[in-house]
Amino acid sequence: MKKIRNFCIIAHIDHGKSTLADRLLEYTGAVTEREAQDQLLDNMDLERERGITIKSHAIQMEYELNGEQYVLNLIDTPGHVDFSYEVSRSIAACEGALLIVDAAQGIQAQTISNLYLALENNLEIIPVLNKIDLPSAEPELVKDQIIDLIGCDDEDIIPASAKTGLGIHDILRAIVERVPAPEGDPQAPLQAMIFDSVFNPFRGIEAYFKVVNGSVKKGDEVQFMATGKKYFADEIGALKLKQQPKKILSTGEVGYIISGIKDAREVKVGDTITRTDEPAHEAIQGFEDVKPMVFAGIYPVDTEDYEELRNSMEKLQLNDASLTFEPESSAALGFGFRCGFLGMLHMEIIQERLEREFGMTVITTVPNVSYYAYTKAGEELVINNPSDLPEPSTLDYVKEPYIRAQIITKSDFVGSVMSLCIDKRGELKNQVYLTTDRVELTFEMPLGEIVFDFYDKLKTISRGYASFDYFPLEFRQSNLAKLDILLNGDQVDALSALIFRDNAYALGKKICLKLKELIPRQQFDIAIQSAIGAKIISRETVKALRKDVTAKCYGGDITRKRKLLEKQKKGKKRMRQVGNVEVPQSAFLAVLKLD
Repeated sequence: MKKIRNFCIIAHIDHGKSTLADRLLEYTGAVTEREAQDQLLDNMDLERERGITIKSHAIQMEYELNGEQYVLNLIDTPGHVDFSYEVSRSIAACEGALLIVDAAQGIQAQTISNLYLALENNLEIIPVLNKIDLPSAEPELVKDQIIDLIGCDDEDIIPASAKTGLGIHDILRAIVERVPAPEGDPQAPLQAMIFDSVFNPFRGIEAYFKVVNGSVKKGDEVQFMATGKKYFADEIGALKLKQQPKKILSTGEVGYIISGIKDAREVKVGDTITRTDEPAHEAIQGFEDVKPMVFAGIYPVDTEDYEELRNSMEKLQLNDASLTFEPESSAALGFGFRCGFLGMLHMEIIQERLEREFGMTVITTVPNVSYYAYTKAGEELVINNPSDLPEPSTLDYVKEPYIRAQIITKSDFVGSVMSLCIDKRGELKNQVYLTTDRVELTFEMPLGEIVFDFYDKLKTISRGYASFDYFPLEFRQSNLAKLDILLNGDQVDALSALIFRDNAYALGKKICLKLKELIPRQQFDIAIQSAIGAKIISRETVKALRKDVTAKCYGGDITRKRKLLEKQKKGKKRMRQVGNVEVPQSAFLAVLKLD
């Protein structure tokens, strides 16, 4: 146990976490030269394409210092605010954290929030100043920022460059010397905390865990405490680059267990594993349940694929514990799921993963946040879907979730950032100059306003310099109205949204104009209307037309006509039949990108 060190790497997006992880693996010989590649731990195509980490990855390395052999368990974590749940789980399995700060960009919003997460769990923090080889690096300035933030000494900060390999040995030595060894009782009954899980189509579910007390041997009968299910540990082992089976894992070690579990619902992240012959009395107090911020409906394009979509979502949930979903049905789209995400990027990634990993083409409805509605009879209702809102005659008032947003930006952009936040109904609460040209602005604003395009706009007006982080506050009463979209008098529930009443007229007009461009012309006129309750606030009309795809085939082989009709049929499949008007998938997405 004395020779084990469990640590994770935390930082803001793009400060060089994954590159540093690559170097650490290289220097400790955990990967051979042949296996080495950039972003080694990011094994999803999506992560490589976008250059972001989506999933936390655990890997074990060995390091020798002063003739002693140490085992280092590293967990590389995501930096984006939408994946902060991954970070909180990784932190729960560690005793130390490398806090990485980019020497060119300095401390940013996500650096601070990840640091607080680590401090709450009493981790030993090792500050690392990365990218000091860049011509634009300002190491002395950023060092002062780090000292202000965590109150360490100048010599505690390790200057490094993950690209060139500078300072890597100092980091490894600091991990061994400064990160405490795991604590626990090897003689106590087994308690192991699951911090991640993946689905393997051939071997069932693999759970990754950290042994807190006791030990587990291959072939032991174990019990998962949250579900009460019992299994045999068919294989346990360490997480090297390839899984390495072992006979026993004892206190402080991190590893995986395969026990032939087929049902995705039987493994819960944060659960405790114990042995059935000598069970632990209580589960480990893990991390709290995830609180989804953004809700959207996900529906299969073909209603017959509903069960297949359910299976895909369950397997995806294993790999991404922050996804929550429950079945729902819509008049326009049939059966689907109401899913909870941590943010818009998270939603986009899930949609993309469903398509790539499971071959499921899905339709996503307009995302929204959850509200509390209070009726005149004094009932409190949780509204995750705008169509659940009670009738205006029975509704008393609605409360919406507020957040505290921390924005760190250069002082040149303060004015434009403020006006953006005030447009989004934000209230300025605090303004602090961190250095002469870096300002931290604190706003309180409705979560519903930042869901759609806030982050993109913030990046645009600050030329990419602003960093943004938020955490939830309470629910507050506000003047909201439900905006409905009608096509030929039929309500399209997938396009409904709950919005601030003063913005409803302008938004209703914009949506109607957008739909007029996107809805293909039919054999009949289509009326597109937006309404609040029974009051129509705007209208556009799509004029009629007739289209005949086989017109150009005069005589000749029947297969030519069939080919054209097949092509038309394929196009029809991508569309959704909404009553008697086809709404293309692009219309659902375009509503999100309204400017």
